[in-house]
This record gives sequence, structure tokens and C-alpha cells, in this order.
Amino acid sequence: MVSGAETYRMKTRTLGKSGLEVSAIGFGCMGLNSAYGEGISKSEGVALIRQAVERGETFFDTAEVYGPYTNEEIVGEALKPVRDQVVIATKFGFHIENGKMAGTNSRPEQIRAVADASLKRLGAEVIDLFYQHRVDPNVPIEEVAGTVRDLIDEGKVRHFGMSEAGAQTVRRAHAVQPVTAVQNEYSLWTRDPETSGLFDACEELGIGLVAFSPLGRGFLTGAMGKDTQLAKTDMRINLPRFTPEAMEKNQALVDLLKRIADSKKATAAQIALAWVLAQKPWIVPIPGTTKLKRFEENIGAVDVELTSADLDEIQSALSQIDVEGARYPAQMMAAVGR
Repeated sequence: MVSGAETYRMKTRTLGKSGLEVSAIGFGCMGLNSAYGEGISKSEGVALIRQAVERGETFFDTAEVYGPYTNEEIVGEALKPVRDQVVIATKFGFHIENGKMAGTNSRPEQIRAVADASLKRLGAEVIDLFYQHRVDPNVPIEEVAGTVRDLIDEGKVRHFGMSEAGAQTVRRAHAVQPVTAVQNEYSLWTRDPETSGLFDACEELGIGLVAFSPLGRGFLTGAMGKDTQLAKTDMRINLPRFTPEAMEKNQALVDLLKRIADSKKATAAQIALAWVLAQKPWIVPIPGTTKLKRFEENIGAVDVELTSADLDEIQSALSQIDVEGARYPAQMMAAVGR
């Protein structure tokens, strides 16, 4: 396994043509206290983020809806001592009612309110990267981009991002305010950005791709299987790919990763992340974890070299594997790729 704080030196990547330099592998903070069950305490989350910083991590991803609100507070407290050394990304775009997501809301006044509230929770003077979390079909994207442009002019935001947006929407937004990064799900079992036109748009316009769930929400690590019991508070219990039947059929993908990992003296997770990194130089995966050991394992993936022969072998094997189950239930799928 490639890991260890003593010998590891973090590599960096630049998100597109924006000049925003970040760790080659970022830290997705959502799972610290939301989405995947109970999570860990605030003090444990703060401690883990600070340990990540000590190991060279500089790119941290959060959102107002995680918690909601409390995830930003954890990230803000943890990073306050090193604020000028790190990049913090957060997001707007959901209507939150009684502590739950209740549709989208990207009206200009809402974007401004979220920016101010997020800055306060983060204890920061500026948001490095401000994503629209989901495209709002009721607000023209040009209006959204213009509002973020104004926030950039006012010094409250540095860079504009979009999450789960379709290629044409990204192009329209970029014409108003340059988009630094698009954050979409991308992994060995979710390759939609390759065929949807998003890769082409990013390449042409100089936009980075921030890949969330690059480990398939934990499945590609090999730590899950058909007998895994998910907590009722774990969002994966509602995802079609995480039924026992789907996990059993998708085990073939994990077996492939383990076989290659053994030949590289690495882990399945490291091969999955190394594959994402190998696709484009402007892609930055942001796996999440609640354990320092797993964080060290994840960042060690930048030192795993996949040769062209390795990548050809993976591509050939993938062509024989049909991923079972959709990413989301139908209602959630309707909100992506707009």
C-alpha cells in the first residue's frame, strides 16, 4: 500500500485554465457528518481535517446542505488556522426546509444569502470556489452566473463552479462568468461525463472536472458487498446500485480492481483513484472518509502509476462488465445533466 505521512509529498493539479491550484486528490467532507449514517463528531472531524492538512492536503469540499449547515462549521473551524494555505469549495442552490432539501433555489437573492451565511459558518472572508449545487430550471443560468460574477467583483467569491450540470448549460454559464470547475460524479462505474459532451466542453473551455464519489460511494474499495447492512440514515440505502442484488452483480468490477492492485502492491481504492487521475490532467477526484488511515491510502494513489497497458486492460475488462443499477432513483436523476 502506498501511504504514510512521513514519506508522502502532496502533488498538485490546476483546475482548467483558471490558475486555481489544488491537491491532486481533494477531500470530500460531506460524509464526515452527513449522508452515510451517523458520521463522526465535530471534534473528530476537525481533528481529521487538520491531520489531512499536516499531510499536505489543500482542497476541501463542503456545502450548506450537508448537515445541513454543520459540515461547513466543521470545515471552517478546522481550517481557520491555515486559511491562507487551503482552498475551500462550498455550494448553493437547494431550498432547505425543516432541515431537509426541498427542491432547488438559485434566485439571485438566495445565492447572495447563502454566500453570506456560508462565509459566516466557515469563518472566512472569501469563498474560494462557489458551486451551483444543482441547476435550477426556474432561473436562467445566465442570471445565476451573473450573480456569482457580481460576488466575485465584490470580493466574496474567487471562482465559479457548477455541479451535475449538462454541457450546454455549462457553456451558457461560462459565456457570462468563466466556470473554473464542474463537479460531477465520475468513476470507473459512472462515466457519463465522457459521453455527455462534458469532457469536450471542459477541454475546449479550459474548465477543470472535480470528480465526486470517485470510489463509487465506497463500493469500489472492496469494503462492501451483498451482505453489507446499511443504516437507515445512510443515503445509499435508497440508491439502486446498493441493493444486495446489484452489489452482487457489480462485484466483478471490484474483482478487477483487486487483481490489478495486487500486481501494483496497491489497494483497490488506489487503483480506482489512479484510473480517474489518468484520464485527464485537469481532473481532481475528491474521495471522502472518516478515517485517517483511509485518507492516507487515498492520497497515496497519486504515486500509483498505471501504464498504457494497464489502462488498456482496464478498458477491455470494463467493456465486458455491465454496471447494475442507476446512480440515483428516477426523481434524483431528473435533477442531473440539466
